[in-house]
Amino acid sequence: MKKATKALITTLAALQIIGCATPYCQKGFTGGYAETQFAPDVWRVTFRGNGYTSPERAQDFAMLRAAELTLQHGFTHLALINEQSGTTTSSFSTQGHADTTGTMNFYGNQATYSGHTTYTPGQIFTFYKPSTELLFRCFKTPPEGIFTFDAAFLQQSLKQTYHLK
Repeated sequence: MKKATKALITTLAALQIIGCATPYCQKGFTGGYAETQFAPDVWRVTFRGNGYTSPERAQDFAMLRAAELTLQHGFTHLALINEQSGTTTSSFSTQGHADTTGTMNFYGNQATYSGHTTYTPGQIFTFYKPSTELLFRCFKTPPEGIFTFDAAFLQQSLKQTYHLK
């Protein structure tokens, strides 16, 4: 088997293994969430998706993690201080290859050859990996004049939307 064919099969097998959108989980090989606590009531949550994750899903999963952290630390509401979303682009290419097939016929001391060459050009595969970063503050009661999310409602709504337990 040629090197290019082996590489293509290996690549396709790897893509099949990771061919699903990033699940809701801690950051790992295919993405996920991570958090950092800056104060007793201030957190940063990031969610990074893989090439099969939509930007909306990345944002929703960051919000879900924010709601979970809010509730886990005894708070009921959260307010976004800052939000950043972006996309990382990565690509890889496969090599092109040529295949030649033919037939040779012998007639006594003469020979004829009929051949056909097929060229398959290389391909470029591009993946767009979304990410969302949230900086938020938690509250035990919603403050006046600041828009806050009800963490319990937000958690329930997002888990229902994505069929999470």
